[in-house]
Amino acid sequence: MDLLDYMREQNKEKEAPLAGRMRPKTLDEVVGQQHIIGKDKLLYRAIAADKLGSVIFYGPPGTGKTTLAKVIANTTSSEFAQINATTAGKKDMEDVVRAAKDRILTLQKKTILFIDEIHRFNKGQQDYLLPFVEDGTITLIGATTENPYFEVNNALLSRSHVFELKSLERDDIMKLITKAVYDKERGMGAYNAEISDEACGFLADMAEGDARTALNAVELGVLTTEPSDDGKIHIDLSVAEECIQRRAFKYDKQGDNHYDTISAFIKSMRGSDPDAALYYLAKMINAGESVTFIARRIMICASEDVGMADPNAINVAVSCSLAVERIGLPEARIILAEAAVYVATAPKSNASYMGIESALNAVKNSHTGDVPNHLKDAHYKGASKLGHGDGYLYAHNYPDHYVRQQYLPDELLGTTFYEPTDIGYEGKVKERLELLKNR
Repeated sequence: MDLLDYMREQNKEKEAPLAGRMRPKTLDEVVGQQHIIGKDKLLYRAIAADKLGSVIFYGPPGTGKTTLAKVIANTTSSEFAQINATTAGKKDMEDVVRAAKDRILTLQKKTILFIDEIHRFNKGQQDYLLPFVEDGTITLIGATTENPYFEVNNALLSRSHVFELKSLERDDIMKLITKAVYDKERGMGAYNAEISDEACGFLADMAEGDARTALNAVELGVLTTEPSDDGKIHIDLSVAEECIQRRAFKYDKQGDNHYDTISAFIKSMRGSDPDAALYYLAKMINAGESVTFIARRIMICASEDVGMADPNAINVAVSCSLAVERIGLPEARIILAEAAVYVATAPKSNASYMGIESALNAVKNSHTGDVPNHLKDAHYKGASKLGHGDGYLYAHNYPDHYVRQQYLPDELLGTTFYEPTDIGYEGKVKERLELLKNR
């Protein structure tokens, strides 16, 4: 690096946004993520000893994936190269690999390649990296907000350690905010600013574990607030509220949050918790999730988890689906809420669901046999000559519209697929079936 390059880098760092300037430079400066970088953890020891193998950092935005990569860059004796998968192409990777090979031959020095948003690379681009990761030409650090087990090739995954980063805790965010306000070297300390505990706590709450969101709000507050009579910039609650008017909301309709939230919504209805069901419903509505998608999940839950314990649940769910299509938001939220609460508070039984699963398993994996002759269609030409329908007993001709006869194929006689519970309406169904069975 020549003098001009050095000066350019120095100016770039000084002019960077607060969140960029406050990135930790050493492991000990990193806040949070102690489950993977605690001093007794594998990742900490590997970074400290400069013995890092290929890794993939996975987690929500603002949790420190790039920060950890930068810390590694500051501590490793290897050459550190960085590309972003949103803008880089195969040529960029070829240049890195070519330089890495030359470096090994001439300097016996390894290369660490950090690929931000690695999930943006297609299969072909990821496959290109594989042999160079495998033979040690490069050590890969990938960062992704998407589940790597879905978005990263299995071959790359098998050669990497996956570390999941969690959203930062409230106290962690408060520490970062406080340091950013008062740090005179990298933070906003030169502006002679102060932040109240109330404002600090508010920003930490609203950031939802995203350090970048919190630091951006701090920077905006300091730069746009006039000094008071005492010469200080006071970041109080009212200033903080102006700087972050809406809670940072982590929800990607194509990503993990989409699947995690709908999973929690369904499990809350299944678990008979209407409050949790409404919370996750509100989260999805606020994120702009499709109301028809939500309604479909309510219909499925009504059949799978309520079933015959309350057969009316599916009617409510289907009516909800039709209504939200006709009405749309914002009023659709009321209809969705009614259906979600109904399903959540309804008695639960998965007996019909388990019944069809059992029957499907029998059909797929066992010899199911032929339809009994007396149940076969007797109306088509020649059926009577084959004896189809002979001996069939018409149930409506008998007391209580019931008569005992064989319905299952011979090979499945005595098999039970549907085992009703005693819960809700299904309890009455069970009583009737037992009564008929004992006649």
